[in-house]
Amino acid sequence: MSKGTLYIISAPSGAGKTSLVKEVVSGVADVMVSISTTTRAIREGEQDGADYHFVDKEQFLSMVEHSAFLEHAKVFDNYYGTSQQHVERELLQGRDVILEIDWQGARQVRRLIQDSQSIFILPPSTAALKERLENRGQDDETIIQRRMQDAINEMSHYAEFDYLVVNDDFDQALQELKCIIRSNRLSQLRQERSLEKLLIDLLNQD
Repeated sequence: MSKGTLYIISAPSGAGKTSLVKEVVSGVADVMVSISTTTRAIREGEQDGADYHFVDKEQFLSMVEHSAFLEHAKVFDNYYGTSQQHVERELLQGRDVILEIDWQGARQVRRLIQDSQSIFILPPSTAALKERLENRGQDDETIIQRRMQDAINEMSHYAEFDYLVVNDDFDQALQELKCIIRSNRLSQLRQERSLEKLLIDLLNQD
């Protein structure tokens, strides 16, 4: 069985990352999203164990001490982490795993899993990004301004990623993400593993 690929997908808040990833998972076989653990409050419509694993700060820090996370970071006054055991198990079963994490987490993961692939999603403009944040209706103007400043910092790390996708037209951005995953599945290493029997037969001179 060919080992799956770990995809790190980062974006500033409001760039449309979550919506794009949801469509990728529903449209491409054997792709899943790793469910993060977080200390932030659960939002209306979210489910524990489906959207996030919700824990308190004390539980989270205990998990950090026991090296339970592949990566962890503090974002907007809350902690987020990715279960190392869960991700490695899914990859070994041949599934591609997507991590929706920020640039800090992406750095941590790349150091541990060097064959991971990283994708950064950009908005088409700062005006479009602010408009999307305002249209969500979740934050007041002060929070939106803070998110815009954080977005600039996040986007300044774009050069650390393997791929850049601009989410201007949603359908086009979605197809570009799908193409990245499908093309990586045709890499020599993954094909060699999945086509082992065929390659042996083709090269057999008897």
